[in-house]
Amino acid sequence: MRFPLLGKVLALGAVMVLLLSALGAVNGVVDERRRRQAEAELGVASSLAGAQTLLGPALLRRCRETWTRVEGDGKDSRKLAEHRDFVQTLWPRRLVVTSRVTIEPRYRGLFKINGYLSQSTLAAEWGDSVAPEPNPQLADVRMTCDAPTVALAFSDARGVRSASMRAAGADLALLPGSGMATNPRGLHAVLSDASARGGPLRVEVALALAGTGSLAWTPVGDESSVQASSDWAHPSFGGQFLPVAREVSAQGFQARWQVSALATTAQQILRDGGTVCALRDEVEAQIQTPANAARACVDTFGVRFIDPVNGYVLSDRAVKYGLLFIALTFIVVALVEVMRRLRVHPVQYLMVGSALTVFFLLLISLSEHIGFGMAYLCAGAACTALLAFYGTQVLHGLRPGLAFGAGIAGLYATLYALLQLEQTALVLGSVLLFGVLAAVMVATRRLDWYELAAELRGTSLPAAASERPSGASA
Repeated sequence: MRFPLLGKVLALGAVMVLLLSALGAVNGVVDERRRRQAEAELGVASSLAGAQTLLGPALLRRCRETWTRVEGDGKDSRKLAEHRDFVQTLWPRRLVVTSRVTIEPRYRGLFKINGYLSQSTLAAEWGDSVAPEPNPQLADVRMTCDAPTVALAFSDARGVRSASMRAAGADLALLPGSGMATNPRGLHAVLSDASARGGPLRVEVALALAGTGSLAWTPVGDESSVQASSDWAHPSFGGQFLPVAREVSAQGFQARWQVSALATTAQQILRDGGTVCALRDEVEAQIQTPANAARACVDTFGVRFIDPVNGYVLSDRAVKYGLLFIALTFIVVALVEVMRRLRVHPVQYLMVGSALTVFFLLLISLSEHIGFGMAYLCAGAACTALLAFYGTQVLHGLRPGLAFGAGIAGLYATLYALLQLEQTALVLGSVLLFGVLAAVMVATRRLDWYELAAELRGTSLPAAASERPSGASA
């Protein structure tokens, strides 16, 4: 070939295209497994209970206001009876929630889903008067009301394991349904008129509620306080309010929220027909328009029980580094090829790149059974051993083959660090690239590239045998 160097570069380019296509196929496998995991989560949620958001307690009272309206003048006048039906909703002056959450993992095939059981106590207080007042602008107005009810709503009633309610020192009989028009899932209890009129009202609710994914609360009180604790060491706090105090350790977490009605529009949104939604972030909450305000979600705050070592997320990130991983390996092989005047065929480059690509497939499959860390160790060790053995043949010597394997092991270790240090991954990757570039420049600083090109065009490279160190295996 007249231009062997150009032919070699074109061949390596074709090899990179093939490997890039293989990496794309591996990435497709990761996406398919992640979709199956999402389907498994939906399956568990549909059979157990989904993400839970608690609303209330609220004091509800159905009333009818009647009055007489005079129509006409003089002898032609007549009296007409009119009425108005409405539901009075009173939110507590003070709401205190204490919740202890225990993680109960569920499995659907190979996939693990974080279910939980929350043991919560809700204490709500109302002011001196909870009875509705007649409209003072109407003459001869009369008002009749049903017995007041205390209502509690949540996202998925299937998660209720047990519940009890006390008011004025007496246990109340619980009934299904919250009685709220826009948030019907929940429970309620009927109060006696004496309980509603006898000064300040205090209600305590004990609730055992199961769910999956996240647990949230709504700040419906004039002053809302929530104290939550759990044995889960990897919480993700979200919603419109972050905790004012939190403590996270290997044994679990504790968090406390304190929200004033002056800082939230929860009561107003509920008056306008808002609904209870799963835990949302502030960006999601702001996607509201006047057209859909009637169906807006109530402000929430709470915690997601995330899995920090999600094998599919880490595998997806690893595959994204795959091309850089292969390119760095090829640079090292090409550098050795140039410095030692060896011939490495493009097919041998393809074999090395294929081994590096199979590593990611091994990582995905093994992580479903033995965890990501152990899967990474096993896949990395297997590929490192294979490439070290193959390197002794390609680089014509045991010592360069072992050095090549050590370099591959270093790349695997660096990639693992990139996956674990998400916040500093860009810095570490940039430093790695700079170090590789500096090493190549230093190693080739005295190389005469014109002489090398002339040598490739005019004469054959030295025989392989003459380059083998004494005592090296073939």
